[in-house]
Amino acid sequence: MNKAILSAVLGAALLATGCSNLQSNTASIRDLNDPSVSGHVLAEQVCSMCHGVGGNSINPTFPRLAGQQPAYLTEQLKAFRSHDRSDVAGYQYMWGIARSLTDKQIDELAQYYKGQIPVPGQARNAGLVAQGKAIFLNGVEASGVPACASCHGPQGYGHDGFPRLASQHDNYILKQLSVFKHTNDRYTGLGTMMSPVAYNLSGDQAREVAAYLSSQP
Repeated sequence: MNKAILSAVLGAALLATGCSNLQSNTASIRDLNDPSVSGHVLAEQVCSMCHGVGGNSINPTFPRLAGQQPAYLTEQLKAFRSHDRSDVAGYQYMWGIARSLTDKQIDELAQYYKGQIPVPGQARNAGLVAQGKAIFLNGVEASGVPACASCHGPQGYGHDGFPRLASQHDNYILKQLSVFKHTNDRYTGLGTMMSPVAYNLSGDQAREVAAYLSSQP
């Protein structure tokens, strides 16, 4: 096995182990219970175990946070802390992580990730990307689906409380669309706007939008 492949395998194994440990042993992580630790330090020493260095996650289970809108991250971290956001991944991973975060640490985390440079996405299926782009920019009038760009911006970079979606993992986007469509687990804040949108998207349309967004810079 060459060194590059070995490094990748070991890195993936360490990432999986780290996230598993965070899930089961959050109480043993001293920094999470210390309000004097800065958000910058938490991001680099704790959050990076799942969300990757600089917020550029390589595991589609965990969203990429680099370049994310700070207002959105602040809202989500507070929703995890209060348990208002209760999707499966939320309570499995983020409830324990967020429970001891102070407002100051949350603000610092949001600003840290805002300042990180996102890794550009890659197109894997040109046909899906083209269809997804049309939906993202124009919506689906026949189904009552508005243009995603009307809230998330023409490039998918988001603004204010609307999240950046460009270069996000397609699997993660699909998972969240399913949560919005089939549950009330994210029915809080601006998330309430997504339920009817996701409900009116077909499975194929959701995959097309996810493919387009994951291909963006």
